[in-house]
Amino acid sequence: MLSQPPSAPQSPRPFGVGIDTSRYGHFAAFLRDDLQPAADDLLFVESADGYARLRQRFDQIVRKHGVCHFVVRLDAAGQYADNLRHFLQQLADSAGASPGCPAFTLSLSCGDPQRNKNYRAALFGTKKSDAIEARAAARFALTERPTADIPMSLELRALRQVAGRLQAVVRQRTRLINQLHHLVALAFPELALVVKDLAAGWVLELLHRFPSATRLAEASENAVAEIAYLPEAQITPLLQHARSSVASLRGAIVEELVRDQVRQLRDVNARQKRLEKLLVSAYQMLPQQNHLATIPGIGEVTAAVLTAFILNIERFESPGKLVAYFGILPIEVSSGVDRDGQPRGPKRFVMSRRGNDLVRRYLWMAALSAIRFNPAVRALYARVVAKHPNHKAIAVGHAMRKLMHLVWAIWKTGRPFVADYYPWDVPSHVGVADNGMSPQKQSAGHKQTAEPARKVVTADCPDIVADAEPIGEGTAIDFAHIKQQLPLVRVLDHLGLLSRLRGTGAQRRGTCPIHRADARGKTFSVNLDEQVFQCFAKDCGAKGDVIDLWSHVNGMSLREAAVDLVQTFHLEPVAKRGTEKRNG
Repeated sequence: MLSQPPSAPQSPRPFGVGIDTSRYGHFAAFLRDDLQPAADDLLFVESADGYARLRQRFDQIVRKHGVCHFVVRLDAAGQYADNLRHFLQQLADSAGASPGCPAFTLSLSCGDPQRNKNYRAALFGTKKSDAIEARAAARFALTERPTADIPMSLELRALRQVAGRLQAVVRQRTRLINQLHHLVALAFPELALVVKDLAAGWVLELLHRFPSATRLAEASENAVAEIAYLPEAQITPLLQHARSSVASLRGAIVEELVRDQVRQLRDVNARQKRLEKLLVSAYQMLPQQNHLATIPGIGEVTAAVLTAFILNIERFESPGKLVAYFGILPIEVSSGVDRDGQPRGPKRFVMSRRGNDLVRRYLWMAALSAIRFNPAVRALYARVVAKHPNHKAIAVGHAMRKLMHLVWAIWKTGRPFVADYYPWDVPSHVGVADNGMSPQKQSAGHKQTAEPARKVVTADCPDIVADAEPIGEGTAIDFAHIKQQLPLVRVLDHLGLLSRLRGTGAQRRGTCPIHRADARGKTFSVNLDEQVFQCFAKDCGAKGDVIDLWSHVNGMSLREAAVDLVQTFHLEPVAKRGTEKRNG
């Protein structure tokens, strides 16, 4: 007698599960593959007993229909679905693991509320209830088969929570600054003519001590000069404006309002700093590092913010997708149409308003830093400024976009940023023919001795760079060209002085590195915009530019200091002359 062949394993039957989430409980609907109810709707609370009831409903459907595959779709309302997503993910991982437990598979997707709302309106019209929301989500899961969400690790979930709190605090800080502007416009409107940033530390201290133009007008120069980090050049203009102010509000009431606004702003500043430190701690605890903080210009806070909102770089097929996701791109702006059907007004381009506002804020600050310290961004910025000398904001936008390209490449390859990896100062289309190299022969960044594990970003260019000429006593030195290449902040950072200086703007003060070594006193002042320093101590009095500072600190003559700077920071001793175009 012939034995019967083993029966083929039964393919799982799909079931759609739609769950409408809320703060205290959730509503679930269950549909078969023919879009008919597979079980009664279930209302369960946000608790262990409620989740146990949901698990029992899954088990009942499996015992009735056999092997099942549940396609779960959540209509996520805010953060109310986080615990439910975690529970369902654990359920999917442990289904059928224990003996006697019904076996099933489960895929989970969390929908955008607006998209789910539009789908529900197309099916059920204006009807709206928890049951209808859940049934629409279950139907969407069966008919559309959305891509399952990638589960997030516990560390990444914690990082995202901190980033969300930081975003709320930054928005609150912006609102408080706007409210302070409105108050100051009534109590001391001329302050905006003297000060650009009302949130600066010394400005807040000024408003706390003298919350109105009347109070400031009564103060002496010595009293105003006692405010830490207040630029001395600002004292006289402030007093003059206060004594001739056109303020329309005065008195104890408005003064207390200004002081209260200052207290709130100081408190939110402190909260932002605490959350930034917590965000960095959460970023450092991630099981796998993405090396974003190695990109010059992107500090640990910016790297943590980017990681929290990117989540997984595999979501983006190309750097262009990442740029578009955060809206780091220009859009054309023109208003109206004339009689001939042509756009009216000048055509201009502005930065898109798409994307996450927290990412854009920190990325803007990162771009300003990268313009100075990142060789890739610095070269791009110089080229764009040469084309648009009167619109440097356009160049900053290009710098932000370049940083996003670097983020994509570094995260994809899993390798830290290397500054001299590529001759950034030379565009990829320059010099290829002169060096006899073709794009097929040379691709910057990776030698083709082995196949890479992942795709990497490459740029065609020659890797042949002429060696720098040795610097000696007879070498010509152009002091102005050296100062143009080397910002003062870079030298301060190299000497370990930048972190010891106090202040948030261009004006910083701290201990003089020339005549004091005990970290006492604040006689040393630098202006990062004007690239100068000065010590106000009578027994020192040193002042000058970056070459003077290097000379004083290292005990060198000016020429020795200039030569040493060229060698230390790999600068050009003199400007290279470009080729001249002759007519005829």
